[in-house]
This record gives sequence, C-alpha cells and structure tokens, in this order.
Amino acid sequence: MAKTPAAVVEAGGRAVRVSSPDRVIYKATDRTPEVTKLMVAQYFAGVEDGLMRALRDRPTALERWTSGFREGMRLATGPQDKDADAFYQKRVPKGAPDYLETVQITFPSGRTADEICPTEIAVPVWCAHMGALTFHPWPVRRGDVDRPDELRIDLDPQPGTTFADAVRVAGVADELLRELGLVGFPKTSGNRGVHIYVRIEPRWEFVDVRHAAIGLGRELARRDDGVTVDWWKEERGERIFVDYNQNNRDRTIASAYSLRPQPGAPVSTPLTWAELRDLRDPREHNLFTVPDRHADGDPWAAIDDTAYSLQPLLDLWEEQGAVELNYPPDYPKMPGEPPRVQPSKKVAGHWDEDGNRVDT
Repeated sequence: MAKTPAAVVEAGGRAVRVSSPDRVIYKATDRTPEVTKLMVAQYFAGVEDGLMRALRDRPTALERWTSGFREGMRLATGPQDKDADAFYQKRVPKGAPDYLETVQITFPSGRTADEICPTEIAVPVWCAHMGALTFHPWPVRRGDVDRPDELRIDLDPQPGTTFADAVRVAGVADELLRELGLVGFPKTSGNRGVHIYVRIEPRWEFVDVRHAAIGLGRELARRDDGVTVDWWKEERGERIFVDYNQNNRDRTIASAYSLRPQPGAPVSTPLTWAELRDLRDPREHNLFTVPDRHADGDPWAAIDDTAYSLQPLLDLWEEQGAVELNYPPDYPKMPGEPPRVQPSKKVAGHWDEDGNRVDT
C-alpha cells in the first residue's frame, strides 16, 4: 500500500507539514468517531486563542503518543521505562522548525535543559506532527522562570470517589478563594478530576506557591471531610486529594485545551463556574465538541486581567502552623520535610531524615 502523502495545516500564517495524516490516533467509541493525526493538528489550530493563552511564553514539555492512544497503553514514568508506549519530551526534539523558540529551565537536580517555549500556534500544530497530544506548560513565563505566575489546584479523585465529588470540592475551593479576595478559573482535567488556576503576581518562589497550595488544601479538608492532603495513598481513603506537589518546580499539569490519552479524545476544558456545577460527564467535552464552544468564547478569556497576591494563602498556611508535607520521591530531601516513611512501615525503630530505618 502506498504511503499517504503528508498534509499541510495552516496555522497562524504558516503552512505546517503533518506526516502520516491518516494515522488513527483515537479509535471510534460509542459517542465519537475515530480521530486521525491530521484531525489532532487541525483541532489545535482551531482552538488557537485558548490554547495559546495557556501556552504562550511558557516552558512546555510534550506528552507524545507517536503510535496513537489505545486502552491499555502506558506512559513512561522514567528513563528506565523502556517498554512504555508514550513518553514525556522535556527537551526540544530534533528537527524543530526555525520559528520554534526555546527557554532554559532548571530541574530540581540542578541540571538545565532547553524546553519548547510556544509563541505562536504553528508550534503546537508542529508538535501534533510529532505525536504530541498533551501539553505540559510550567507555571512560569520565560521572563522569569524561577517565579511562578500561576497557582494550580489539582483536585484528584481517589478510588471510590467520582467526578461529582471533585466538582463539589471545587465549589468549596471557589468559596474559599473568594473569601480571600482571589479568583479561580476551573477546567476539567480531561479525565475524572478538576483543575483550578489562579493568576498570581510573579513575586514568590516555587516553594512559596507550594506552601500556599498546602494551606488551601488543609483548609478545604477542614471544611469538607471528603478532602485530603495526605501524601501517602494508603492514608487518603475515599476522598478528593489536593495534590499540592503539582506546584513544585518541574511539576506540570495538562494545559487548557490539551487532549488527553483516554477513549473519545477528551479535552481538558475551561469552564465557567456555572458550567462546572451543571456538568455530569466530562467526556462531553472532546475534540469534536470543544471547537464549537471555543468559537463562542473562551471561559478563561479574563484569566490574565488580574494577577493576585499569594499572601492571603501564605498567611493561612502560617496560621495552620506552617506545616511542611512530603515531597515526591524523586526530589532531594527538602528542609523541614517529614521522613519519607510509608505509614504502614512505621514500626519500632528510628528513621533518618531520608526515611531509612536506623536500628538501635
């Protein structure tokens, strides 16, 4: 069989070449037709305003599914995961076009890398040509990559909870933010969760934004017993986990208008608070339905209008006792962090600061 010629997608005045345009990226479901690689590229071009609002001038990693997505496929969790079907691309891929701009970022280890820094819609469309479905922008802009301008609240449903539970907790978060004089912008995660973004003044470091997220999460848990900030999964129970660690350096969340690797090509979709309250099934928002709602206006159009102070949330964290919580296991040991010891393994004995048992 002859190979299908490459297609061209017009994106911001540029003609972007897309190879293997008829490759099936998502199989058809009972609610959506199949999705080809060309359709993914055209989708990104079609939601230019909202997607570029989420990505412009931000260091951005790519989630690349070069063979498409099928149920049962896995995303690599590290360089040792050689048998995975998809991977994160944190450094600029080879063969990038000359209009693709970059910015240098620093990882927690101290190593540096040049990451993609989208400045025009042709860049995400070219990324679709490279098999990208999901964009993972840092919460910083290239003018200052060490001071976030975004607080990200990730409401992650644990086993036994539902999207409806995440929506309920999001409502509590909205109420709390407004009490503190802040405005949050909600979106679906593209799966079962809810994300809330708050534009902040870029005056604080990553650790401060993380502390603000801890303060908010602990207050949510006080107001709603269906919420937890417990890092260890065995302690979370059937509750919504506020993943405060998503505000760490080099921790990112799927951007607004990103596709997600789930059946039916779901989209991480910005919503108004009223729309979120009424939404029963986030799969309603997918590659086929989102372009029309985007054409009617992006619910996040005003997110850049006001940058808020983080201080009210930092004051809340201080009032709670400035309690430090665990970092992810791939992070260096951080000041004030509790021992990295799984609670079920806390038996008689002593532990060093890295969570290693020291017998006496």
